Amino acid sequence: MASLYLGCAGWSVPRQLPDQAVEEFPVLLPFQQQLQHQQQAEHDKSHLQRYAELFSAVEINTSFYRSHMPATYERWRLSVPAGFRFSVKLPRTVTHLLRLANCDHELNSFVKEVAHLREKLGCLLIQLPPSLQFEPRVAGRFIAGLRQQTDAPLALEPRHPTWFGPDALELIQKYRLALVQADPQPPGFRDAELPDASPLVYHRLHGSPDMYYSAYSSDYLDDLQKTLAEQQRQGKQVWCIFDNTAQGAAFWNALLLASFQAHR
Repeated sequence: MASLYLGCAGWSVPRQLPDQAVEEFPVLLPFQQQLQHQQQAEHDKSHLQRYAELFSAVEINTSFYRSHMPATYERWRLSVPAGFRFSVKLPRTVTHLLRLANCDHELNSFVKEVAHLREKLGCLLIQLPPSLQFEPRVAGRFIAGLRQQTDAPLALEPRHPTWFGPDALELIQKYRLALVQADPQPPGFRDAELPDASPLVYHRLHGSPDMYYSAYSSDYLDDLQKTLAEQQRQGKQVWCIFDNTAQGAAFWNALLLASFQAHR
């Protein structure tokens, strides 16, 4: 069965899980005890190292706001186990300010930086602003240019409905991009025929009904676990990233899903 990479947007590790979450989901109790052990016995470990003891992947979002030195990516690479993978979000300069146009220099610098993750670079995440419409010439040039610079799997999260039309989906299929399966779904996603050329499936869970705040229910996560398992059986490399981080729900939601995976 293909790999599942599960984690959060960022690697913040709480001192403990919320009491209400542990009371509602007793399966989280061993994780609570593990966090307590980490606090007591592993002060020499970084947040990333402690996070990587619990999850198999992380989405680096700080790259959206600022560049990181190659030595920083190298340090992160050496801090995690062999099977751990990083997803790295493209800079907002490229996606939100330049809006995919005339960004060759910025894109080249970014690709060179993240290359220092080496074998632990799992994929690149391209999140587009909600106002960015699909323009065939701009989009085609951008994706072709990025593909020339890296062979890393690419996950695209468009948020304007024009990106789910036939011309856009044909371009996404041509360059083997994974169309991010986000919650909440952006306008137009529900009626789109998802391209299947990418070896990657990327779930990005922002929280619903309150984006970035709401926790997911046990029923939702149980259904999600079944979806992930089916996609693995289809041979896809499956990513599931929780982005409902505003009040810490992402961390224990990911742990809860991990427990479902372990006991399925």
